[in-house]
Amino acid sequence: MDSPGPCGDQLLASPAAAERPSELAALRALVDRVRAGEVEAAREVRRLTRASARHRRKLAAAVEPLVAMLRSGAPDAGEAALLALLNLAVRDERNKIKILDAGALEPLLDYLQSMDLNLQEYATAAILTLSASSTNKPLISASGAIPLLVKVLKEGNPQAKNDAVMALYNLSTIADNLQAILSVQPIPPLIELMRGGKRSSKTADKCCALLESLLAFDQGRVALTSEEGGVLTIVEVLEEGSLQGREHAVGALLTMCESDRNKYRDPILNEGAIPGLLELTAHGTPKSRVKAHALLDLLRNSPYSRSKMQPNTLENIVSNIASQIDGEDRGGKAKKMLAEMVKVSMEQSLRHLQRRASFA
Repeated sequence: MDSPGPCGDQLLASPAAAERPSELAALRALVDRVRAGEVEAAREVRRLTRASARHRRKLAAAVEPLVAMLRSGAPDAGEAALLALLNLAVRDERNKIKILDAGALEPLLDYLQSMDLNLQEYATAAILTLSASSTNKPLISASGAIPLLVKVLKEGNPQAKNDAVMALYNLSTIADNLQAILSVQPIPPLIELMRGGKRSSKTADKCCALLESLLAFDQGRVALTSEEGGVLTIVEVLEEGSLQGREHAVGALLTMCESDRNKYRDPILNEGAIPGLLELTAHGTPKSRVKAHALLDLLRNSPYSRSKMQPNTLENIVSNIASQIDGEDRGGKAKKMLAEMVKVSMEQSLRHLQRRASFA
């Protein structure tokens, strides 16, 4: 692991210091002003580090006095320090670690609970950025941040909700955190957030990625199927999402069906998942294709082999596509067989469209 960023004498000893002594003297003076509690100095740190990796390195010495300012409790000082720390942490692993080592987590959690939605938003963005560090994830997880992030997901402003999802996703990569996330009922607000935005957005991608992990647990599957329009929303991402989002959406549905085919087959079919799955077998990522084939096979109604199935049934058409789509001209085959499938399943499609309209 890299050592914490340079400060003070270390700055002067660097080659860059020899080249730009006046700049380094100005940056050292700026850090001293932050240390003295000057709010305008914190704002200047924020400005300098907004788009400059070089300044993030050179102003790493400002982290500890900024954290002290963050702890001060003064609204203006706290906001200025929070925004400066956020910029210092962006794309800088050493600063991310240094910020938590300086004791920023406790005041950040306080700001997550602020009645000022702007401060809450900035704190959520800071937790998101800091949680990208594998070193920080266990510390943030153990701090009690998860319930607060889910609360922001439920009640925060739009940007805070988006950042809360991404922070929760970062923390969900620690397997032990999944139960902690599930315990605070995140699935209804996740579905609500997906409904309110574009199915192809990065937020939808992260929502589906998080759901794919949460649906490995019975509590998660029950919560999703109990939420009106829950399965439907995932099916919509399956059809309209980004390549990454569709991969997570089919993974979420497959996880459900693999856990209990008899229980979850009909809820998935009833939301019209077949067309999206068929397209995914031809145009998805390699992982999506494998998952789509596996799910199509699970969704077949007949317990018998494909050769024993009656021709012209929906299940037979789906099975044929799943088995034949690996050949050349996959797109052409998919289109032809999809047309067949739509003709056979017109009633199901109409019911699906009516159900979607009720959620519009």
